[in-house]
Amino acid sequence: MRYISSTVRVPDVGAVPRHIAVIMDGNGRWAERRKLPRIAGHTKGVEAVRTIVDGCAKRGIGYLTLFAFSSENWRRPPR
Repeated sequence: MRYISSTVRVPDVGAVPRHIAVIMDGNGRWAERRKLPRIAGHTKGVEAVRTIVDGCAKRGIGYLTLFAFSSENWRRPPR
């Protein structure tokens, strides 16, 4: 069964998107909640990116956008 959105056609199940975008956020907070150093969260983030990149390549996704640094980070206190 096909579903139609008011703005775009919704792809059939199993269709591979041409472009995926990922907003990466919260690695440091993830680590701190687990009583780990912030760098441990960033290490986990790198592992996640590798998994995403490999998965996209295997599935034939042509474009991957990773948004990794928010402009809000510039306003954070140095600590």
